[in-house]
Amino acid sequence: MPALKPTKFYGEVVWLGSVKDSGADLTSTALEEMPLTLAGYEAEFHAGLTRPSCSRVIQQYPRHTDIKNARQLSVVSHEELALIAADMGLSTLAPRLIGASLVIRGIPDWSHVPPASRLIGESGPGIVVDMENRPCHLPAPFIELENPGLGKGFKAAAKGRRGVTAYVEQVGKLMLGMRLRLHIPDQPAWRELG
Repeated sequence: MPALKPTKFYGEVVWLGSVKDSGADLTSTALEEMPLTLAGYEAEFHAGLTRPSCSRVIQQYPRHTDIKNARQLSVVSHEELALIAADMGLSTLAPRLIGASLVIRGIPDWSHVPPASRLIGESGPGIVVDMENRPCHLPAPFIELENPGLGKGFKAAAKGRRGVTAYVEQVGKLMLGMRLRLHIPDQPAWRELG
């Protein structure tokens, strides 16, 4: 029996971007297409098969431990970006200001799809969802530069809407307008007992 099942949902690629160095500048530069290897998009700061562990996994590994890179891409939802913008008092929120790699349209409640879900193109690529990408304060100064007085509202407005981190499982090229089908794990929801 297959461990993953295709859903009726497709995400349309509406924006692509690349962060050159998130230590210096979190913003991403828009792209027309994004060739993906198993290490991610090679020109992206977050590319690589491994990465040093960070605060997100501090309870599992000491900081700067070499671990598998499940954060190659930051995938956000067009619909959730609109909700964040509205809550911040903006007409729109540019995905480049929050360091997005990929913006998709058409999958409801995107930030809460199950970990291990996949976005799969007809002939590739295949992208695996690692986990929800929790909002932080880092995009605030970049949002603030273009929207004075509103940057500090990002973290609260983005709670539960910041998208997911993901990594490449099958090589291929992402292109604007392409459709990626959502596949989810075929397993019951797990609850911690006791």
